[in-house]
Amino acid sequence: MTGPDGGARPPVEPAGAVEPAGAVEPADAVEPPGAVEAAGAASAADAPVRPGLFSLEGRAVPAVYLLGWVASLVGGGLLLVSFAATAPGASPWLFLVSLVFLAIGLVSAAGSQTLDRGRRADLAYRGPSPVLAFLVVVVLTLLVLIVILAPLSALGLDARSPLATVLNLALTTALYVGVLRLLVVGPGSLSWAEMGVVRPSPAALRDLAAGALLAVPVLAVTLVLGALLARFLEPAPSTLPGAQDAAGIVANLLSAAILAPIGEELFFRGFATTAWARAAGPSAAIVRGAVFFALAHVVTLVDVSFATGAQRALFSFLALLPVGLVLGWLFLGRRSLYAVIGLHAAFNAIQVALLAGPS
Repeated sequence: MTGPDGGARPPVEPAGAVEPAGAVEPADAVEPPGAVEAAGAASAADAPVRPGLFSLEGRAVPAVYLLGWVASLVGGGLLLVSFAATAPGASPWLFLVSLVFLAIGLVSAAGSQTLDRGRRADLAYRGPSPVLAFLVVVVLTLLVLIVILAPLSALGLDARSPLATVLNLALTTALYVGVLRLLVVGPGSLSWAEMGVVRPSPAALRDLAAGALLAVPVLAVTLVLGALLARFLEPAPSTLPGAQDAAGIVANLLSAAILAPIGEELFFRGFATTAWARAAGPSAAIVRGAVFFALAHVVTLVDVSFATGAQRALFSFLALLPVGLVLGWLFLGRRSLYAVIGLHAAFNAIQVALLAGPS
């Protein structure tokens, strides 16, 4: 092809073959300013806010949290008034009403704590505090015992008899199970299997026997420690009632070697130690569980003298601490509730047999 002057015409490139000067990449290839900051802000907004102790803001169910505080404070106040009441017949009724308010308040507080923790992905354990759950059990036990055992006492049942102790521990064990079902298993904080509750099997029976065999050296160490402590402290009396006949001895064995080990090991090892192992690691869980176990047995001691009561409380705490440590170590080591029940049951049964023997 030629031009007007007869010379050769330069070739023409197809339209669009040459990129126009200053062309830029598509807009979606360039990240808009502040996009990274915006993404970070969105993640922070999605994270649950940890509310303050006295704050309703950020609570899963603020009304339940408020009910927990109000009912607990009212119950605690009525409890103090019941101790100081001088009007005839007023103290027992005030005490009963205070327990009702405390039960409502503590259950609400534990439930609110579970709901709040359940929304936090940063927590390895998202259930209620074992200490708070134990307070729920204590208050409910006192309330149920008054409602059930008081009429039986009026009908002639001796509250200090072996039979009354069996009823007491049977109710306490049932409440351990009920509280864990309501506050721990129900919300999904821990399952029964995670707490060591599994069906009996040959392996479970072997664990039960292994724990029972371990009770012999543990009891020997405890007796030696008790003898040393007795040189400096007032020994604590047996928590079991005296047995005057075979029926009383059998009742004490049922209380000490069956009911107490099942309920206490389910709560202190299956629940509390498992929860603390998730939250703080196995070593801390063993120590916390042992201290918790020993203190729980001390708070029920009463005495006519503060000095004597303090000595007996310290004696019991120090004597039970090694047992609690071994129980925690055994539970986390074997991951078996049967093993610790076996140790606890044999430990108590041997002591019942020694007390029942000829003096």
